Formats: sequence, C-alpha cells, structure tokens
Amino acid sequence: MGFIQVSRGTRDILPEEVIYWQHVEATARELLQQAAYRELRTPIFEQTNLFERGIGEATDVVGKEMYTFNDRGDRSITLRPEGTAGAVRAYIENKLYAQGGVQRLWYIGSMFRYERPQTGRQRQFHQIGVECLGSIDPRADAEVIAIAAQLLQSLGVPEWTLSLNSLGTSEDRQRYRDALVNYLDQYKDDLDPDSQDRLQRNPLRILDSKDAKTQEIAKAAPNILGYLDTDSQQHFDRVQQLLTDLDIAYKLNPCLVRGLDYYTHTAFEFELDGLGAQATVCGGGRYDGLVTELGGPDTPAVGWAIGMERLILLLQNAELTLNQSLDFYCVARGLEAEAQALILCQNLRKQGFSVEMDLSGSTFSKQFKRADRSGAIACVILGETEACDRTVQLKWLISGEQESLLQKDLINQSQQLREKLMATKSANSSS
Repeated sequence: MGFIQVSRGTRDILPEEVIYWQHVEATARELLQQAAYRELRTPIFEQTNLFERGIGEATDVVGKEMYTFNDRGDRSITLRPEGTAGAVRAYIENKLYAQGGVQRLWYIGSMFRYERPQTGRQRQFHQIGVECLGSIDPRADAEVIAIAAQLLQSLGVPEWTLSLNSLGTSEDRQRYRDALVNYLDQYKDDLDPDSQDRLQRNPLRILDSKDAKTQEIAKAAPNILGYLDTDSQQHFDRVQQLLTDLDIAYKLNPCLVRGLDYYTHTAFEFELDGLGAQATVCGGGRYDGLVTELGGPDTPAVGWAIGMERLILLLQNAELTLNQSLDFYCVARGLEAEAQALILCQNLRKQGFSVEMDLSGSTFSKQFKRADRSGAIACVILGETEACDRTVQLKWLISGEQESLLQKDLINQSQQLREKLMATKSANSSS
C-alpha cells in the first residue's frame, strides 16, 4: 500500500521554510502593535450566506472557488475564502462598534479557494490582513496603505509598485457600469469566454482580464475616474495628496477593480518585481457598505490583505539570511552523564538559551560531527569524568577554544555566557 500524499493545492511548510514565516509574522505583529491594531481571531469556517452576501454572488470567489459543504445539521458551511467578511461579522456580532471610536483590527490565518494551483497560489493559502472600521476620513485610507508599505520595507522587499484607483460610490459605479457595458457590447464576440460571461453579471471584472485580446479592448474602455461625483473625487484627491505627503509613490490604474463586490472608493494593490504572473502581494481598499450589508450599523471601513506565500517566495528568492543559530549543542556519554546533561540542558533553556541535546547515544566522535553541523556557537560536553566531578567541558566551535567549568557555574554565570555568545555571533556574522 502506497503512502498518502497531501491534497492537491496544499503543501507542507518544512522547518527550513518556517523560519521565513516566523520572520514575517513577528515583523507584522510588532509593526501592527505599534500602529494600535489589535489582533482578531475568527473561525476558519462560517455560514455560507456570510460570503454570498458579503463578497457578492456574482463574483468568481463565490460562484467558482469556495469550499462549501453541508454539515451534519444540514447547514451550509464554507471554509473562509478571505478574511474581511469574517472580521466584519465579528465586529457586528460582538458589538465592537459600541466601544466607540475607530476599531483597528488585524488577523492572520489560512484561507481556502478552489483554484488551479501554481507557484505562489495554493488552494489553502495564508493572509495577514488589517481592517480599520469607523472612519470615512481619507487619512484612514492613507494610514493602512502606509502600514503595508512600511511592512514591505521592514521585511527588506527591494522593489514594489503601488497601483491606485477609486471605485466611487455604488451610484458612481452603476453609472460607470452602464457606460462600460455599452462599450464592451460592441466587442462581445471578441472577448474571451470568461469575459463574455461577466459582461452582464460582473462587467468591471473584465477590466483585469489576463487575456491579451480582452486587455487590448479594455484599454479604450471608459475610465471610471470620469464617473466619480464631486464628493468621491474630493476623497480620492485627498488620498493621493496624503500619499504624496508620506513620500509613497503610486501610479493610477483605472482598470484596478479588485475581485470582491464590497469595495467602494479607494482600491489599491502592491505588486512585487520577480514574481511574474503572481506579482500582486497585497490588495485592499475601502468598503463603506459592507457592515450595513451584513446587518450592522452604518460603518465606513478600509483594509487590506497580504498573501504570505507570495511574500515569502520573494524573500527566499532574494536569499534573505535569517539568524537562527543555536546557542549550545550538548553531547554526553554514559548513563549518569546523560542524566546530568538532560538537567543541564533544561536549566540552560530556563535561562533563555537555545539548546539541542544529542539523543543518539552514539560515540563522542559521531556526536561531535553532529555538533559541528548543527550551527551551534558552543558545545557542552559531559563524559564519565565530568559526571563524577559535576563539571562540563565547554567548547567554542568556531574558535576551537575549550574550558572546564563546574556545572553550577555554567548556570550561575549565564550573563557572562550570554555576552560571550553575542560577541561570538557578531564576530561570525561580520567575518
């Protein structure tokens, strides 16, 4: 009988790659805490009508990509395909609006869409997202965009392009929709099959078609920015001015419509060089009607989500070096020495050191080879003599320097030990 493989569209994230995930998560967590965003954790599945009402039944996400099933109570359940609808549902259900002021929330977790798997795009994927609920001020738009830019900069992402557009109000968008359909009807037979299907159902999505012929037709389509009313135009002008004041470069892209129906006014995407067709790593915008649509009070909101797979792929391609060095590798031979080594390793960990203990029971020479391969700064050695004397041999693996210490001194002198480890790491990284 053969072994069982992972399901198509999912993948294992092995320890060598997990360090990149931890780096991104820790960087995002610190930055978002500094910006007064609070973490929200919502269920991995929700009632299906949350996404049908929130995202829009005419979207590809709802129509083609959701993982939906009936549970044992014959209730229609969907694995979350994105994070905003669940965050808004939590905002309404838990009456976070009653706290007053602006609610700044962020989340991290798995999302699910039934798509064709490819590099940087899986059926189970992960997002970090922010939602700023309760402010119509263009400064909220600029703030969330600035936070995304700062996160990419903090992670050392070298090159990115910010595309910006406005979808206006629902009334603006309806006027534009009528003009767009009137234009595209002339070329209906020349559109790709997906775009022909979208012509009446969701015509704005035709603007970001990947089909070359459809893209050529879309170039001459009416510009949505010409259909904004005065208030919408003033809002968008203010967002642009604030981004300029923040020294955040952007380009206007009137074909940027995003794939979810809830967007209003500002829409934006960050695209990264070096990712090919999967260049968009962060996307978001304003969604002033979603809270009301889902049964809550009239609440303006804006947010974004970052695709972690694509971001981490770029960091790996850039050969980002992450410091994951081990402080100590402990080797021991003999029943008593091995017992003492276990206690010593645990005490070192309590002092905040990272320690790996060799559990092979093999010869010292084989254990020393593993110590050299471990990347540890120093090796703690216990044999029969050390066990009898309650000492250890401490070998600094880079220099080869070795010293004998009482076991209690190894623990009691933790501050001096930490300083020497730091100095050794620093010297090693600069060499």
